[in-house]
Amino acid sequence: MEKKIAKALLSIGAVFLRPEQPFIWASGIKSPIYCDNRLTLTAPDVRTLIEEGLARVIREEYPEAEALMGTSTAGIAHAAITAHIMGLPMGYVRGGAKDHGRANRIEGKLEKGEKVVVVEDLISTGGSVLDVVNALREAGAEVLGIASIFTYGMKKGLERLAEAGVKNVSLSNIDAVVEVASAEGYIKPEDGERILRFRDNPSDESWIR
Repeated sequence: MEKKIAKALLSIGAVFLRPEQPFIWASGIKSPIYCDNRLTLTAPDVRTLIEEGLARVIREEYPEAEALMGTSTAGIAHAAITAHIMGLPMGYVRGGAKDHGRANRIEGKLEKGEKVVVVEDLISTGGSVLDVVNALREAGAEVLGIASIFTYGMKKGLERLAEAGVKNVSLSNIDAVVEVASAEGYIKPEDGERILRFRDNPSDESWIR
């Protein structure tokens, strides 16, 4: 599944591999890779592959799930489609509470003690998805874990999730993308090595040179 999803993401240009011209993330980190899973929504075959994959992961890894909660904004559509496939309720968590109306942060009905799975499109350092998990926990939900499309597998993100006691299962990851991209000629093998060095230590920019 990891390689199949990686191949699908590469085929529609949802993963950009650019070690010679690094991307700069909002955090200031320079990165040779950028994943834009929003593009999967405009590719029906890939979208179906992903949503069915998420549904399978949730059935197998979180069989007690009673509702899905998407992250704002990229996880909302994936949570909605996956919930439709599974016949489950769905909601989403805003980045912050609204400043009008009912001032909701969590949209959709959520019962105290309800067992939920967070649907996320991408995990890097883990900060944003853990903010969602904490909001749901504070509202009384039992968060079983996260189902995500892609993870960079960064040490900081893995440590944060472990410290918070949160399980994450991703459909694909940076290792699978590098393997498929190298095999199919998207990048040179040495560029793949540089990308994995970035994964291992983003603060060490020696991979750029």
